[in-house]
Amino acid sequence: MTRFRTEKDSMGSIDVPTDALYGAQTQRAVNNFKISGLTMPKAFIKALALVKYCAAQANQEHADLPAEKASAIQRAALEIYEERWHDHFPVDVFQTGSGTSSNMNMNEVIAGLAQRNKIDIHPNDDVNRSQSSNDVVPTAIQISSALALEQQLKPAVEALIQSIRDKAANLQDVTKTGRTHLMDAMPLTMAQELETWAHQLSLSLTALEELQPRLQQLPQGGTAIGTGINAPEEFSQAFSNALSDFTELKFSPSDNLFAGIAGQELSLQLSGTLTTLASTLLKISNDLRWMNSGPLAGLGEISLQALQPGSSIMPGKVNPVIPEAVAMIAAQVTGNHSTITTAAQSGNFQLNVMLPVIALNLSQSLELLTNGCHALGEQAISSFTVNNDRLEEALSKNPILVTALNPVIGYNKAADIAKQAYKEKRPVLDVAKEHTDLSEDELRRLLDPKRLTKGGM
Repeated sequence: MTRFRTEKDSMGSIDVPTDALYGAQTQRAVNNFKISGLTMPKAFIKALALVKYCAAQANQEHADLPAEKASAIQRAALEIYEERWHDHFPVDVFQTGSGTSSNMNMNEVIAGLAQRNKIDIHPNDDVNRSQSSNDVVPTAIQISSALALEQQLKPAVEALIQSIRDKAANLQDVTKTGRTHLMDAMPLTMAQELETWAHQLSLSLTALEELQPRLQQLPQGGTAIGTGINAPEEFSQAFSNALSDFTELKFSPSDNLFAGIAGQELSLQLSGTLTTLASTLLKISNDLRWMNSGPLAGLGEISLQALQPGSSIMPGKVNPVIPEAVAMIAAQVTGNHSTITTAAQSGNFQLNVMLPVIALNLSQSLELLTNGCHALGEQAISSFTVNNDRLEEALSKNPILVTALNPVIGYNKAADIAKQAYKEKRPVLDVAKEHTDLSEDELRRLLDPKRLTKGGM
């Protein structure tokens, strides 16, 4: 049976589990918000611990926080950052919109850890000194996003781009049928197709890199609404300096502390870019699925690595499981962006009041996309093989090659040749010999798929 102790706060007494590091305000939130069972993501909790770690240093320097207390807060915050006490953060995501319950959860756990070491720390007066939930939570969102972007997602996208380019380098001489509207079109090399994926990904990577410096401009020090009430004038800069030293990223105070508290436009911009990246991953995944389809009744252009049985009833069936998983990631990230869009619109006067759900969805999108990029590169693209016989068979029967004859015989005559080739299921070269005065050698030159991948006339 759970045993309890009695804790007090400004609203009175409440029973708290004996072994819980948190106190009364966290317990009230646990009792009030029995909604989803979803707790704040680990990345956010770690970032929140970093806020307290750096705030303690700034408070020691500029707000008369005794060195012993500052040191105790930092030791406890570091343990939380190292994920040693995650079970003591039980507050539901769907809580008060400022995230005050999660901020107080952190304050109380840090105070609880300090008290285990016989150091009297007050969660509000000491741990939360010079702070408000209203600047702490938006700051933690930005820190967690900046760290995930710099340390995880950008390297994952870069690795995926490199994997694609490495594969493309070995496919320069492989020519295949292009497709528009899922219908046969002019030929291209498989290297050109893959380099297209790499370039599309690089557009999102560039956009993420442009967002990174703005994520590192923080509203911490604005306290309740942006005026900086109850915080020393030097606090914002001292906090950013401490955080920069810890993370080795350059953080600085926002040019307008009010804006980072009142709105979540930056989170929305980041989410929009993540959704753009997700759409590219979905495109690549679907291309791989189509290219792999078959193996007999589909395109069968490539064979993805067989990773697991594909059916519980059809023996021997193997499915494109990694592209399918990444496609679902894209769907989830798109849904997360819809949530963040609505939440970012909830900046009422001086405070956005949907911060916890923004933190949840941003963190999940960053993590899913990171893992999806690694999976796609390492378990699909790097290991697929090309079925050259199928590519050559499709090319030889592709009437759209007749497009190359347009400048010589005209669009209408070329269209007649293409239609007859389709109808009779004959190579376009054979039909063109019957309906033009061009020699076979000239037709072979004009209709050479490899030559057509280079453009020109």
